[in-house]
Amino acid sequence: MTSGEKFTWFRWLCTVFGVLFYLGDTGSDFMLSMQYFSRGHLTWAILTLVFVLVGSVCIQAFSYAWFKDDKDNYEEDDKGLSTCHLIGIHVLQIGIFTRYICLLKKSFKALRSGQKEQSQLIGLATDLSMLRMFETFLESIPQLILQAYIILEHKHRSNLQYISMAMSFLTIAWATVDYRRSLRQSLPHLNNMPSGIPTVIYLSYKIFTITPRNLSLTLFIMLSIFSTVAMACIWLLGTIWAFLEETSFCTSRALEHLYRAVVGVILIFTFFNIKGENTRVHMTLYYIFTLCHNLAAPILLFLLKPESERTDYFLPILFFILVSNLMGLGFLGLYYSLLHPRGPGRKGIKEDGMEEMDGMKHEPKTTRLQHFLKI
Repeated sequence: MTSGEKFTWFRWLCTVFGVLFYLGDTGSDFMLSMQYFSRGHLTWAILTLVFVLVGSVCIQAFSYAWFKDDKDNYEEDDKGLSTCHLIGIHVLQIGIFTRYICLLKKSFKALRSGQKEQSQLIGLATDLSMLRMFETFLESIPQLILQAYIILEHKHRSNLQYISMAMSFLTIAWATVDYRRSLRQSLPHLNNMPSGIPTVIYLSYKIFTITPRNLSLTLFIMLSIFSTVAMACIWLLGTIWAFLEETSFCTSRALEHLYRAVVGVILIFTFFNIKGENTRVHMTLYYIFTLCHNLAAPILLFLLKPESERTDYFLPILFFILVSNLMGLGFLGLYYSLLHPRGPGRKGIKEDGMEEMDGMKHEPKTTRLQHFLKI
């Protein structure tokens, strides 16, 4: 195994930061919900909790299924938790936290002992990154939109709101980069994502395209609550595309359908290559649509609600949506034209990823690593 595939102390520290972000994001949302409830804002409190619970239930379902899938992949002394324990921790919504603790303990032991066989650790880390990516788009981004709507439309502001939004934003940034790096590290037929400038450029591309997307959707909701129907239509189109692509991510049909629905949610906010194919045309069309859709939000708000022009947020948001979109697309072009890893995969691996490499003999029999979202 080359150094590029090792689980390092730096990666261990990143996992510690990951669990802190996870606890901080979830905890701040719960505290904010309680604050809304105590101040009589029942609808806001319920919506804040709903986003937390929907995201949590979905990722717990995937986590439980992956634990079950992986129980047959390792030696008898490394089977992990029993089925009853697995059901219990996921019903209690602590499956992700359990995964973090499990990864931290196993990786600490491996690093202390100098263990060279680390494919299981890489797999556990990639699973966590995927689950956190799901949670980001199911919970953190919707929370950002909800809190931005409350602040802009209802002029309700509190320190806890800003803390919750900051934690959501940090979670988005962290999960996006961590997932991409983990995915490329886990698949031997792909080159690792370079550190430094390429990572910063990629993060900038995602942040500067997702953030104006969130703001534009917030403006649409301010224009009319029925704009959520249009968002549902965009979700439906993304989900249909996932069905047409015949994704094969999960081992059960029901979970595969849930996965495709989650893909539809992700595609509301950003583009993902759901099958690892050449999607240059799809990506181009997607960002042309989102650019037009994003710019339409402040324009329609100005035309249909002229009083919005006199608010202190209208012009800054209009300027930010325009500039941020252009910057994000510029970073996208820069990354994929100059910085994206290309060429044959890591040593000993063919382009199709079918040739086994040293240290990969315990690769899980399930196929999800090969069918994760490619970004």
